[in-house]
Amino acid sequence: MPQEALIVFSTCPRTDAAGIASALVNEKLAACVNLLDALQSVYRWRGQVKTATETLLIIKTTTDHYDEMERRLRALHPYEVPEIVAIPLSRGYPPYLQWLKDAIRP
Repeated sequence: MPQEALIVFSTCPRTDAAGIASALVNEKLAACVNLLDALQSVYRWRGQVKTATETLLIIKTTTDHYDEMERRLRALHPYEVPEIVAIPLSRGYPPYLQWLKDAIRP
């Protein structure tokens, strides 16, 4: 499969968000990470409904680097079972997609 762009979503505590984002970009596992702060989450965990204020990480990476990025994200993430979901980009502005690929490890 040729290298394709991915958008990866992960929620985390606000206190961890900037450090995770910086590590992924500095290590060239992501071209960019957007932080959407003060997201309210409602979820079921261990049989109970919980709520939390979290930050949503929107991570731009590629299929070639997804596995390594996921391993690193899991290592940095404080949750026992972090949300890590990826969506392939079927289309996008070609110069942006090229920048995204160029910004990640060769």
